[in-house]
Amino acid sequence: MIDAQTFRLDGRVALVTGASTGIGLALARALAQSGATVVLNARQAERLHAARDGLRQQGLAAHARAFDVCDQAACAAAVDDIEGAVGAIDILVNNAGIARRGHIQDLPAADWHAVMRTNVDSAYYLGQAVARRMLPRRRGRIINICSVMSDIGRPGASAYIASKGALKMLTKGMALDLGPHGITANGIAPGYFRTELTAPLVADEKFSAWIAGHTPVGRWGELEDLEAAAVFLASDAARYVNGHVLVVDGGMTATL
Repeated sequence: MIDAQTFRLDGRVALVTGASTGIGLALARALAQSGATVVLNARQAERLHAARDGLRQQGLAAHARAFDVCDQAACAAAVDDIEGAVGAIDILVNNAGIARRGHIQDLPAADWHAVMRTNVDSAYYLGQAVARRMLPRRRGRIINICSVMSDIGRPGASAYIASKGALKMLTKGMALDLGPHGITANGIAPGYFRTELTAPLVADEKFSAWIAGHTPVGRWGELEDLEAAAVFLASDAARYVNGHVLVVDGGMTATL
């Protein structure tokens, strides 16, 4: 029977990367509001601790762990620390990501590698470290934050498009390998959302008009539009959803 408890996350521990601001912090807040104890991750400790304190002031259970998700050894050590100090990780949200713009003929190799390390390698490093802990318990949820650019593209974003396409397929690979052990892996593909990072684009009247014209609901996404997707995929309501990428874009990809 489906009821409100089906969507609750009480007693579960969720690790969310890139969670000091923006989408990561919004998803962590939503998971915590649904009953989970959340562990926020980012590299900048000061901003991370401020985000944690903000959640605690709202009466939510939150911890902070500053480490570099691009460092495999640091990821493994952080998982060991969290499992020992906070509890068994039930939910992993791989949200950390960056973008480096540039047409392929001009894009520096350093930018390409930075995007791939942050957007893809980190999900592999943490996904592997957390999955190894989940396997004996035969339960767990992995949620990778993909993008509409996992399927479509824009000029000057080759590295980002490639990374998000790879993350989509990594999600499917995780689902195949881990599904038989009671662990599901899914993705969320946001469209264009209003965040601190996109503020300059939101302020660009021409670009915002393009967004409105290519999105059937006619506006930028707001963070609260995205939160329920993470709660659903982390909950028992999604126990038979595996290897799926849930697009949350106001219909943008349906128009292309």
